This record gives sequence, structure tokens and C-alpha cells, in this order.
Amino acid sequence: MRDSLLHPSRRRFVQGVGVAGIGLGLGVVRPAFATASMERPADQGKDAVLELREASVDFTGRMRRAVTANGGVPGPTLRWREGDDVVLRVTNHLDVTSSIHWHGLVVPATQDGVPGLSFDGIPARGAFTYRFPVRQSGTYWYHAHSRFQEQSGLYGAIVIEPRDGERERCDRDYVLLLSDWTDEDPARVYAKLRSRPDVYNYGQPTVGDLLRDARDHGLGEALAMRRMWNRMRMNPTDLADVSGATYTYLVNGSTPAGNWTGLFRPGERVRLRLVNGSSNTLFDLRIPGLRLRVIAADGQPVEPVEVDELRLSAAETYDVIVTPIDDRAYTVFAQSIDRSGYARATLAPRAGMSAPVPALDARPRLGMRDMMGSMSGGGEMVMAHHARTEYGPSVDMRVDMPRTNLDDPGVGLRDRSHRVLTYADLRTPGGAVDAREPGRTIELHLTGNMERFAWSFDGVPYAAARPIHFRQGERLRLRLVNDTMMNHPIHLHGMWSDLESPDGSFQVRKHTVNVQPAQQVSYAVTADNPGRWAFHCHMLFHMEAGMFREVVVS
Repeated sequence: MRDSLLHPSRRRFVQGVGVAGIGLGLGVVRPAFATASMERPADQGKDAVLELREASVDFTGRMRRAVTANGGVPGPTLRWREGDDVVLRVTNHLDVTSSIHWHGLVVPATQDGVPGLSFDGIPARGAFTYRFPVRQSGTYWYHAHSRFQEQSGLYGAIVIEPRDGERERCDRDYVLLLSDWTDEDPARVYAKLRSRPDVYNYGQPTVGDLLRDARDHGLGEALAMRRMWNRMRMNPTDLADVSGATYTYLVNGSTPAGNWTGLFRPGERVRLRLVNGSSNTLFDLRIPGLRLRVIAADGQPVEPVEVDELRLSAAETYDVIVTPIDDRAYTVFAQSIDRSGYARATLAPRAGMSAPVPALDARPRLGMRDMMGSMSGGGEMVMAHHARTEYGPSVDMRVDMPRTNLDDPGVGLRDRSHRVLTYADLRTPGGAVDAREPGRTIELHLTGNMERFAWSFDGVPYAAARPIHFRQGERLRLRLVNDTMMNHPIHLHGMWSDLESPDGSFQVRKHTVNVQPAQQVSYAVTADNPGRWAFHCHMLFHMEAGMFREVVVS
């Protein structure tokens, strides 16, 4: 679905209103920050105070309720320095338990912020003080880990300055926090997905698609493909559970129409700290006219690589440097993976400028590699061990030959004429911190049943699963096999994930690893942080539906 074809009222909803507002409960409404210099929640340092409250917000022309930190969506940016001992005093003014998780930060288990594990949560009308040392640097973020409060607005960015200063010189430094907002109650969104998983998919295959396939491949093959998809109860346009049918996509709390703007002088090096703080959206980001020099992934430095576009899976962060030479505006364009909407910002030499916004791409369709994995034999074919629970109410498909390559940018990006970032491009300088060979391998299958909107590891939802045990101090390998046709960004709390190349060598250090459909990835973990930890898909509704495990390090 192209934006130009949307009904005018739908275009307004997708793009949002020009000036959003937030009611702070005292009859005061301030504009959401549309430019870098406009009012926003004040940045907080190593001794921070966060006040969690419900507030009325207006992103689409309709007032709705959000969960805010210090009155903002997103909350304030937390700015620390490597080596700081931070103290974060959080007061929960909500009527329900809340929490804040420091995504990607290696902290003691009691400070990680996941209720029900090593932390009881922040009680309603209560308070909690987080205290932990900062032993890393880079771009990270924080978010609620309580039911759907993250989807309701409780998230923000974290910027940690290296102890010895930044490796890359830049003249400007901006956070661009991407997110998705729905005017619906997130609990209602989840309930709708559980009863009808395709409720937000407005791009179902049509007769026109069948005719086009028949023209390109012949009627027999087109009909055979359609029968195959129907027999498997799968949909080639099933790219995102929740779409622009209900989502409005934001940059730093600004809608596309609001147009957040960062200023520059021509010739300056501008650092953009890209954070995907969405609940359920993968974004494909590019800046027409500018190359992206990628210098960090998930907060960790990488050997610089220049690309034209990159995909941010949910919860991932990338730091890029751009150098705009011309005295003109540039559009930061981040479209959702299903092309149902976009987030938009502007880099400009003066406030009030804008540049053309690209049209949304045509909706991509999943292919055979996204359903069957490796079909060609050769170096990337790997026979996976079957999940312990291969079929049942939580599983409706399995991939026997997952592909292991990391140089695939993913569905919708494979036919680009310009360079798109892949995991194969990312290399952490200096190699792995722990050079030991993993002593054992734990294989887990990412499983689901699309008809039931059931998600799990090894066919076992969290409610019925036993914890995974790591021996303290051991070096082990996690092998993940995606038996589904959806992307799953998998996040292990409390420890780094050292992503391995297909030959088993160290590639890049990450805190969130996106596993593409029908793909197998492996990463090494050093179990050096004792406690009870969350391990889950960072698609919020997948996690809620069961793709979650507890990891115990002891």
C-alpha cells in the first residue's frame, strides 16, 4: 500500500498532526519537541529522578492516555560517563506496578528491572532507587518491562560517554529514537491479535497479485505457489503483526507531520544515535543524498563501514556519522518493514526547512528462503536438530534446513541498487573479550502458530517452560533456529551476545540479535553475571504470547 493511495484521513493518521501535545494533569499542554531546540523533558545525569505518570497525549488529533517519564513520550535522555556510579530514583504514580529495564546495560540482576525475576517491580504509588556502576559506553535505551507500558510510552534513550572520550570526532550529536504509537489500548491490540492475527494486515494477496505472478512466472506456477501458501496457512505479506493501520511512527516523540529537525552547518560531521525503541516494528532507514558511516552497533564500536541504508530491528541501536556538504535539508526516512507507514525527521542548516519525503516502497513479499531456509545445498545448508516439541498447539511449521548466512539484508531490501548494511558487515575491533571456545551449545528453536498467535521457544510457552541454566563463569554457545516466517529480535539480559560468523569465528558484540525467517544464528556468551535473567523476543506481543524464558546463572 503506497502512502499516496491512502484515504486522506488515513494519511493524516499515519503522518500524525503537525504539533502533538501532552497534558501534564494540571491543565498545561506543551508541544512535543518538533525540533532539537524545542522544549522537551530535561536530560538527566548520574543522579536522576524519574516520575512515572499517566498523561493525555495527542499524536493524531485525538487525545489518548500514555504512560510517561517526567511528562514526556519519550522520557528524558539519560546522559552518563563510563565509570559513573548512577543513582536513579523512580517514583511510580500509576495505579499498577511498573518497572524500568536498562536495555543493553550489564548491571547486577537486582537492578535489571524485570518484575518476577530478581526484582519485585515498583509498586503502585511507590518508589524504587536503582544503583549500579556504569562499566560500558555507547548508545542504549530504557523501557518498561511491565505488561504493555512500553507500548504506552514509557521509554527513553541512554547516552554514555567513553571514559577516554569518543573514538570518532563529530561536530553535532543527536539521538533519533524511533517508536510506534497506537491510539488503541495496547491490551485491546493484543486481544485482537490473539483472535485474528491478520487483523492489521491490509496488504493481503489480491487477484491482481495473482495475475501479476501469472504474467511473470506463468499461470501454473502462480497457482501452485498460491496453493502452497494456502495449504501451509501462511501469508507471503505477513511481515508485521501490527501495522500503520493503527500505528503512527515517531522520531523523538514527533510524528512525520511534526518533523523533528536537527541543525547543522554544511561540512560538519553529524553523529546520529539511532535507537529503535518500538514495541513491534522493524524500520528500514536511509537519508537520501547522504551516506551512513556506521561506527557502533548496540552501543559497541565497530570497524567503520559506509552504507546507504540499514535495518533496525526492535531494540537495536546504531551510531552513524553523516557529513552533509550542501546548504539544504535532508530527510531521515525510516519506513516500516511492511511499508504501511514511516517515521520521518529532517537534518537542515536552518529551522523550518524540509526536504521531499520519499514514497513508501511497494509492500515486499516473503520468498522461498523465508519459508524453507537453504534450498540450494552448498556451504550454507545446515540440518538443524528438531525441537523437542515439533508440533502441537504452539507450533505450525518447522525449518529443517535453515540458512546460516549473515550477508542477507532481509526481505524488502534484497534488490536494492545501493548498499544495505548486513550483520556480515559488522566487526567489533579487537575481537572477543573472552577468547575461550564455548564448552557446550544450547540449541533453541523459535516457534510459533500464526493462526493462534502463539509464540515460544521449542514449542513451549513461558508459562510451561523450565529455566535455562548457565554455569557461572562458563563460555557457552546459544544456537537459535527460526522455524517461523517472521523476524525475531532476541535479547539476553545481563550478558553480551558475541555473534558468530557461519564458520564459527567471532563477528560482533551485540545485546539484541535479529533472527530472520528460516535462519539459524549462533552466538557465544560468557556467564559472568550471576542471577535470574530474562531471555526473550523483543517484539512485545511475541514476548507476551510466550516467546520468553528465564536464564539462571549460578
